[in-house]
Amino acid sequence: MLVQLSVRNFAIVEEAVVTFGNGLNIITGETGAGKSVLMGALHLVLGGRSDKSAIREGAPEARVEASFLLNDTAAIDAILEEAGLPLCEENLLLVRRTVNQNGGGRCFINDGSATAQTLRKVGELLVDIHGPYDHQSLLDEAFQRDLLDAYGGCGALRDAYRTAWREEAALKQRLQALQGDSADIAQEIDRLQFAVDEIRQAGLSEADEEELVQRHDQAANAERILDLGGSAMNALMEGEGSIFDQLVGIQNQLAELARILPEAAEWRSEVQAVAVQTQELAGSMNERLSMMDADPEQLAALEARLTLVQRLKRKYGRTVAEILEVLERDQTRLDDLSTRTEQVERLTGAIAAAHGELLKRGEALSKRRAKEAARLAKAITAHLHDLGFLKAGFDIHVTPCDPMPEGTDHVEFGFAPNPGEPMRALRAIASSGEIARVMLAVKAVLSTHDRIPVLVFDEIDANIGGEVGRAVGQKLRAVSRDHQVLCITHLPQSAVYGDCHYRVEKRVEKGRTRTSIRRLDEAERVDEIARMLGGKDLTSVVEAHARELLAGAEKEG
Repeated sequence: MLVQLSVRNFAIVEEAVVTFGNGLNIITGETGAGKSVLMGALHLVLGGRSDKSAIREGAPEARVEASFLLNDTAAIDAILEEAGLPLCEENLLLVRRTVNQNGGGRCFINDGSATAQTLRKVGELLVDIHGPYDHQSLLDEAFQRDLLDAYGGCGALRDAYRTAWREEAALKQRLQALQGDSADIAQEIDRLQFAVDEIRQAGLSEADEEELVQRHDQAANAERILDLGGSAMNALMEGEGSIFDQLVGIQNQLAELARILPEAAEWRSEVQAVAVQTQELAGSMNERLSMMDADPEQLAALEARLTLVQRLKRKYGRTVAEILEVLERDQTRLDDLSTRTEQVERLTGAIAAAHGELLKRGEALSKRRAKEAARLAKAITAHLHDLGFLKAGFDIHVTPCDPMPEGTDHVEFGFAPNPGEPMRALRAIASSGEIARVMLAVKAVLSTHDRIPVLVFDEIDANIGGEVGRAVGQKLRAVSRDHQVLCITHLPQSAVYGDCHYRVEKRVEKGRTRTSIRRLDEAERVDEIARMLGGKDLTSVVEAHARELLAGAEKEG
């Protein structure tokens, strides 16, 4: 849910902080008070287009922040991790956006600097805004198809179709790689054969990495190694006054000392152990140094091997492992091309079989979609009648098309709001109010399937009357059982169904217009409903009517 929205220097809002609640949040106020400005701020912080004209006059920048409390952060965290942004902590997501006088600005997610594109990706999973803005997923054909599939339980059929699509696509890709101009294929065979022969003849192994470099370095410095090692051997064992000879002398001295100082016997044993270790160390050094050979031929052979490996790395890969992967890939490709005729025949047959399976699964998916489209259209139409479209028609067209990743048909919502008008694609309807009410009908039917947690309806009940307004309020409340809903409304019949009620007010202070928003208590809510019913004349009759409407909505539960 959207927990809090903070707006500063945005349009006519100098500063406002709104804490929203669960369920249905109603926002009301006089025309022009700035209700839709708050929705514009939410649109901006979700990645909408920025414009310096949104900055309050005289301010250096506009700033909008929003905090969300999520039941499951997995989908959001996946986007954040891909963008290198901090993940959600304790299920809390923080987004912030600023707009400066140059028209630019900055975006932040969980206090990490983000792009507007990433902000939009996150926003699309969190909030659906329906009103005078372009954040209307209902008009997108892919979204319409997803809604139908969710309603009709088409998930398993759609997954099976996608698997068949991927299998056929992989076979087609391999066939395409085998087909081409014969001369080009012959050149490729020659190139592959040369690469395979060159790599295979090199007989590469793991020893051609660090071990080869070490062997080369030792061979190149053999004389220096023998010189330094010989000096160390002399100091340890072989030279006059060597460490070993000194240790032997110390042992003799301690043996004599032990006759008069018993502790010296233990000291002598320890010195003797050191002498043995020195002798063993000298033996190990002598054994290793005896293997060194300052042989120019051996050095030349190692240099030639190192040069070969380095040349192959420049041509085929940064490491021996990568070169061997190239060998395996090129050998497989060479085998395919060498038996190209047989491969093409085999793949052609496999593609035909895969395509048949794809069409079979596509037909099963199409049949389910067509069946469920009729049911869904009927259910939506019934809700539309409740919402004031008494003669409206709604249909879902499932029409065949060439196979694509999501099926073998197009899905399109059609709508005829008035009697005598032809059914048109929903996206062709200009009225945002009509689209918003259609969306409300859709949400009422699909509220348990839609995963977007926050729905915003901006003046969804514009140009409708009291009884229809009541139906709108009831449906908003029904949808809010599965989603958090924010609704801007001018209709008291809709407003009384809210779980939380906010009033937007505009006032002039020191020659500047300022907008504020606050949550109403029970008494203030009665006054606000009465104002919406009777304007400025808050008579006892109007107040009684307001109380009656609120009580009726409360009774409906």
